[in-house]
Parts: sequence; C-alpha cells; structure tokens
Amino acid sequence: MKNREAEQILFDQLYQSIKKDGKLLYPGRLLQRAAEQFPDVTALIYRDQLILYQELYNRATLLSHVIREKGIKPRDRVLLCVENSPEFYIGYFAVWQAGAVIVPLNTFFREKEIAHVVADADPAMIITSDKHKQLFQKQADGIPLVTEHDMQVVPAEELLEEKIIELDLNEMIALLYTSGTTGMPKGVMLSGRNIVINMLQTLARVGFSNHERVFAVLPLFHIFAQNTCVWTSIFMGVTIIVIPKIDRRYIINGLQHKPTIFLGVPALYGLLCLLKSAPLNSVKLFVSGGDAMPDKIRALFGLIYRRKICNGYGLTETSPVIAADLSDVTEQTSNVGYPVIGVLCSIRDQHGNELSQGGIGQLWVSGDNIMLGYYQAPEVTATVMHDGWFNTGDLAYIDAKGKIVITGREKDLIIHKGFNIYPQEIENVILKHPNVLRVGVIGKKDEMVGEVPIAFVQLRQEEKGIEEELKTICDQYLASYKVPRFFICQIKELPTTATGKVDKKMLRMLK
Repeated sequence: MKNREAEQILFDQLYQSIKKDGKLLYPGRLLQRAAEQFPDVTALIYRDQLILYQELYNRATLLSHVIREKGIKPRDRVLLCVENSPEFYIGYFAVWQAGAVIVPLNTFFREKEIAHVVADADPAMIITSDKHKQLFQKQADGIPLVTEHDMQVVPAEELLEEKIIELDLNEMIALLYTSGTTGMPKGVMLSGRNIVINMLQTLARVGFSNHERVFAVLPLFHIFAQNTCVWTSIFMGVTIIVIPKIDRRYIINGLQHKPTIFLGVPALYGLLCLLKSAPLNSVKLFVSGGDAMPDKIRALFGLIYRRKICNGYGLTETSPVIAADLSDVTEQTSNVGYPVIGVLCSIRDQHGNELSQGGIGQLWVSGDNIMLGYYQAPEVTATVMHDGWFNTGDLAYIDAKGKIVITGREKDLIIHKGFNIYPQEIENVILKHPNVLRVGVIGKKDEMVGEVPIAFVQLRQEEKGIEEELKTICDQYLASYKVPRFFICQIKELPTTATGKVDKKMLRMLK
C-alpha cells in the first residue's frame, strides 16, 4: 500500500510540474522542453552517431518549417513510415510542432494494408525513407513526399525561430493504426491529454531518472515503443539507444552502450535466451509488453541471466499502459500488476454486469488515457466504449491483492461443451517441451461439441513422434477437454506480427 501511495504522490508532483497557466504541457513541446533543459545531453545513440538534444530539436524545427512551406496546416494528417532511426524522431516531432496529426505507419504493412491506411487517413503528406519512396509513389499518387534528405543538420547560423502550433489537448494529435487482427487496421485516435496523462502514469509507476539509458529496439511505430522510447524518454531527457531492427548483430552492438532500461516483447526475450551470453549487466529493469509472457521464457531468462522480467499490459486504445508489475515478488506471468494511477478497472459478464472479485470476465477500463475512438468509425467505437468505459477485449480477473490477471483475448476464447478454454494456458504447457519455439492455439468448429482446440507448433528441428510427446505433456497438466485435438508441428516459422506475436488471424485462415 505504501508503494501505491508513493506512486500517487509522484504522479501528482509530475502533473503539477508540467502545468503552466493552468494548462498541461502540450506534447508538441516535449522536444523543445528537453532541448531547453538538457541541450548538451545525448538524446540518441544510433550506430556510431551521437545526437544531442539541442541538435535533435534543431533538425525537427527545420523539417517543421519545410513541411509547412509545402502546405501542411494544423490538423492535417501526416503519415510517417520510417524505420528505427533518428529520422523517425525528427519526423515525428516536426509534425507535432507544425500542429499536424502524426500517423506512424507499421513498416511491415503490405501494399493492401498501406492502401487502406492511405485511403482512410487521407494524409496531406507522407514522410518516408528512400526504401519506401517508390511504394508510396505507387500507392499515394499526388500526395507530397518528404524523405531523410529533408532532415539535414542545421548550421548554427541558420537556425530558425520555431513557432510551435498547439491544438486543444482534447483534440486528436496521433492516429495509430492497429495491426488488424480481426480485419483491416483501425485508426485509433489519441488526444494530447491521452498521451500526457499516460506518460505521467508510466513515469509514476517506473520512476526512472534522467540518467537512464533506454534500449529502443522495438519498432518505434508501435504504441509501447512510442510511450516509453519517444514521449516518456524525451520528457525525462534520457539517452535513447536506437536499434535499427530486432537483429542479433544490432542488439549486441547496441548493448555495448550500456542501457539501464530494457523494453521488449516476449519473442525478444526468447532471442536473448538463445544468445545465452548477451551483455546485460548494466540493465536495472527489464519490462515486457505487447503479448503474454510465456512461463518458459521468463523462467529460462531467470536461469541464464539471474534477472526478473517485469510484466506490463496495455493496448493502443489506452495510450497504451493500463498496468505493470515491477515488484520484486515473482507472480505468475499472466499477472500484470496493479492498474496505474488514474485507471479504474471493472470485470463484467457478456451482459455488462460487474462480477465479484475472482470472477473471470471482460476487462473494462476507464481513465484519461482512453482513446477518443476509432477514426471515422463511430459505429465500431460504440461497440467497445460506453459511458467513459472501454472494453479491452481481454478476459481477466482481479486477484485478492487487487492485481489484474489476464486469461486471454475474448476473441481467442474456445468454448467446448459450454466450458471455456483459454489458449494461453495450453500454449504455456506446450512451450515446456525443449524442441518448441513458438505455439499458437486456436479453436476449430465441431458440430458435436462446439469447438475443439488445435495447436500450431513451430519446432527447433524435425522430430519424429513429437505430436504424441506434446499430447502426453498436455495430459499431465490439463483437463482432457483442454488437450488439443490436433498438433500441427513444423520447423517453418509461424506467422507473426511486427512485435513477434503469433498471428492467430493467419492461423485461422490456415486451418
């Protein structure tokens, strides 16, 4: 309880510190603020480049002038399709400083998804790298393109005075397209208030200082990375070690810069386990988000590196942080900790009735970090938002300590003869086998019993008879109705999302 009280005090202090004339700090001023307070601090380390906060702000300022001269007006949408690099930060803040809406694009999207986003967001400009320029010339004919060649270093004598345009804090300033696990990507509208509040909620929970070094290896277009490696890190004036992509060579080279905070997804921690001797001694805090952490990976990581991976939980629609468990006590991996300050939780049945403590149901959340809604989709928004509450689509329960325990995505729930089967539980069991790299469990319709679970399993190497071994393991740990009817085992990689999560939408198409 004392920790919760301290967290509230820290949140209140941070909140008051960024109020001026009764107004909260506008997110478009984050980089300007950092340049004023930490001008000579290294903002970014990228490969062999060191970029100070003053230089980063100067380059964003120059690009902001460039895009305004090209016709960008306040509230215009500007699509940003750039890999992890200094150019991502320059483009991101240039758009905000011009009073426009940033639309970070998943760099793994295919042509059909890109065409959908361009049509839906109707951007007034696209900022991209040369790598993607030709694609956008084909997909977005007539929309002005800006590349890294417009982001040059600014000579001191040519510095331009910046006039940052502020929108109302309750207006949309970021439009993030989800990965579209149930169809085409949906645009999530985040306001300035959503972003600032969740930034403070994250800081109050993590409590790091401006002496930290944050390891930015996750794709920066992802909401988890934007909160931690863009908004929060820039606000604190920390040094961000930017890794071009999740690749062993880049990761090992980046670790030479001695990060103190490591932010990852389960698949990334699985890669570190395979490396076995990654230089992680400088890291004080390991946090995982973006997907459920398998027991196998956390246990193996602890065995190899003697360190705990802490759990975080959130969604794009919640800016994204809802909860995080940073305590020294090791809970089960599905336990994501207490909600952050200002977030209320409610567990409800399918009819919207609140369940008693311990009951498993839909997790609804409320707070100032909840999105404005889905872009140009009021009907879809109405299906998940009611009276200030948002349905996360996750099934969960609140334990005796008041912590959130996630049991799985509602759309992944398998119903067999009226019994609920949670794929995450089965996946954790299958991952106990040493030859299993990844697994995805989905439901297959059966006229007699409703649905039966089937498991798609990615193996390290071919192994005769492994299906029977996996069935035996499942029989040991699971009720008979939870044991997959089929095990589809192969060494071929399972389809994954940009953050390494098994793509169950694709698996459903394969079955």
